[in-house]
Amino acid sequence: MGIKERKEKHKEDLRQRILDAAKELFLKDGYDATSIRKIAEKIEFSPTTIYLYYKDKADIMYALHQEGFILLGTQFAVLQHVHEPFERLKAMGRVYMSFALNNPDFYELMFIMKEPIEFVKAHCHGEEWEEGEQAFGALIMTVNHCKEVGYFTKFDTTAFALNIWSLMHGLCALKLQGHLDHMASTKTEIFAGDDWMEKTFSSFVQMLEGLK
Repeated sequence: MGIKERKEKHKEDLRQRILDAAKELFLKDGYDATSIRKIAEKIEFSPTTIYLYYKDKADIMYALHQEGFILLGTQFAVLQHVHEPFERLKAMGRVYMSFALNNPDFYELMFIMKEPIEFVKAHCHGEEWEEGEQAFGALIMTVNHCKEVGYFTKFDTTAFALNIWSLMHGLCALKLQGHLDHMASTKTEIFAGDDWMEKTFSSFVQMLEGLK
């Protein structure tokens, strides 16, 4: 590896250290309580160094937001080889759940904390929010493919996609924030003995099948 390549690798490694430290602090202490100085202290660099990479903490938050959406989009992209659209739709639901459970830190930054979307509204316009558009676009495209083969033809595509996303998000948020497990442990006469995230998802799939 040459000098130029080593310098580029050092820059990328430092950029990732900044993002990892910021993500931990945002989730642990909250966005408002996290400062550039605190991020710098965590990685043992000066605040000036961080400003070489990001103009402020909102810029860092948005970079994390982008990183999460790129990861989710990559996982959705793998499903494009699933030609039967309803099977692809079900697989997207499972990928979304898996992403949320395996990446709870990113999921909170992407879909629960308000600061990233406030940055998007302030600084991005329409097609400029490429990563978010691609993720929702994959769902829209799959619902459209379902309609092309005769499924869900009575429903508006965008509204139907939003309903699917809303239920999946609600289910994932209930699980990640502990509400689902709390109900299962305290209301055993209702929630006894099952994986209620899986059971709820299966029930949702049955409902979608009934709408075909």
